[in-house]
Amino acid sequence: MRVDMESMRPNRRALPRSRVVGLGVAYWAIVFTLAFATGVLRTFVLVPHIGVLPSLLIELPIILAAGWLAATRLLRRDDPTPADRAAIGALAFVLTMASEVVLASATGVPFVTWLASIFQMPGLLGLAGQLAFGAVPMLAGRDATRR
Repeated sequence: MRVDMESMRPNRRALPRSRVVGLGVAYWAIVFTLAFATGVLRTFVLVPHIGVLPSLLIELPIILAAGWLAATRLLRRDDPTPADRAAIGALAFVLTMASEVVLASATGVPFVTWLASIFQMPGLLGLAGQLAFGAVPMLAGRDATRR
């Protein structure tokens, strides 16, 4: 039988909101910067040769691995509660989706068109990756606090 050590930590307090927000923004900024760079490479280098879906399938694990590494490093010092980790991931997800809307708008894609695109392939795969990105702090944060 496995004992969940997380629930056995006495007197564990939530981080201050400002710290949770700071961690969420930092996590988003690190991963979004990498995702933007790999997205440019994917679009202009990979897509013309192998297509959209295979290119996305190559990029997605790289971004999620980077997210895992970033979350583990960012959360190691603070020992966030599960609720803190969920808030960090949720904030990063919201910032990612807002960034997607801004980028779509900047490239002339109407909001309604962008919204429709994320609910069909390959946008659906991208959305799944973004949801996984938002969940990473809950999972990697647990890993970070065990060390």
